[in-house]
Amino acid sequence: MATRLTESPLYRHLWSTPELDAVFEERARLQSWLDVLAALAAAQAELGIIPEEAARAIARGARVETLDLDLIARETQRSGHSTLGLIQGLRRTLPPPAREYVYYGATVQDLTDTWMGLAIKRVGAFAWSRLRGIEATLLELALRHRSTPMAGRTHGQPGSPITFGLKAASWADEVRRHLERLDQGRRRWPVGQLAGAVGTLAFFGPRGPELRRRFCQRLGLVDPGVAWTTARDRPAEFLHLLAMITATLARVGREIYELQRPEIGELREPSRPEAVGSITMPHKRNPEVSEHLVTLSRLVRAQAAVVLEGMVQEHERDGAGWKAEWAAFPDACLYAGAALNLAGTVLEGLEVDEARMGENLARNQGYLASERVLAVLAPRLGKHRAQELLQDALGQGRRRGLPLEAALREADALRPYLDREVEGLVAGVDVGAAAQMVDEVVGRARRARAAEAEEWP
Repeated sequence: MATRLTESPLYRHLWSTPELDAVFEERARLQSWLDVLAALAAAQAELGIIPEEAARAIARGARVETLDLDLIARETQRSGHSTLGLIQGLRRTLPPPAREYVYYGATVQDLTDTWMGLAIKRVGAFAWSRLRGIEATLLELALRHRSTPMAGRTHGQPGSPITFGLKAASWADEVRRHLERLDQGRRRWPVGQLAGAVGTLAFFGPRGPELRRRFCQRLGLVDPGVAWTTARDRPAEFLHLLAMITATLARVGREIYELQRPEIGELREPSRPEAVGSITMPHKRNPEVSEHLVTLSRLVRAQAAVVLEGMVQEHERDGAGWKAEWAAFPDACLYAGAALNLAGTVLEGLEVDEARMGENLARNQGYLASERVLAVLAPRLGKHRAQELLQDALGQGRRRGLPLEAALREADALRPYLDREVEGLVAGVDVGAAAQMVDEVVGRARRARAAEAEEWP
């Protein structure tokens, strides 16, 4: 029976994703461990460390479906050793001559850290693919709404006008930086581990470094060149990137959540006819998925902090920090995968209400043009004096319920400096260089996408 949301048949679609379940589900993880052991044996046989027939037998027997998982569980509990149960289970499937060469000269950390390198390859590839899809959607949104005016907001209050395209371009640009970070980690994170007892590979003598190189090559991992048993910066960096990615998705989700409020009503996440917003208030249409992006990001950030703490280790092996990764790393990856999937779905079906954006601009009676008025007055009065007089005039106008144009015309202190420009200043919507910046973001992203690989690493 499932005890975690990531395993729940009812809820796992919100906390995990099938592609990453296939990485972290227990039988899949055990098979990956067996693959690591088979690759180690094959590399050892190449160098004459173990007999070739033993390596072939290990490869044939290293199938999770042939193992007695109940026996493995009992042996793990009996011995108190993390992988001795697995070793015993695998040995039972092999002919006697091969049994002594299982796990030959390796440690628990050689196995689990190498598995982490393999997992990072798959999670990184998943994140790369999903992020590129999200970026493409955001670039299309930015172009489509390049000139769609809306109220810019600071501190939760309407400010000067922007375009929705500029907002989407800001999201896309942040996603592009995450793609760059993923690209930079191609050689840094998917590494193998073959350290032996204390990192010297003494069990294998002078052949140790070459064995490690061949072992990593067989698994498609980078040879680290040196043991990293207590150097945990790789998993910490990778999970912190996932934390940053989900924080970006949470920023997008929070914005959709806020702009879907009925009193604003400028964005709406997609909704299915059969979806239920509230079981007691049938009129509601809740931004459930956008909200959930914030939840998932909080959880990923929390797990990333656990792994960061694990960077502070002692001597050549420290289980306190390293084993915490066993719990934190899979959870963070599953939550990040769910966030990437859900964000893609929300953005692909995002409803943009251009009319409501225009209505919200008009509702402010022209006051959102105050920055443009200030820019005209600043050279004539000095910026700070102009700001002081303008704030006083607009405050009086607001209290009297006047639109911006009337407030400016009735401000005696400003009248000599504005002359006959008032009507022109309040006419239309000035979004500055918004469209130009959208074009810059889109052009830069398109050039990067054309030059980069579609797959990672």
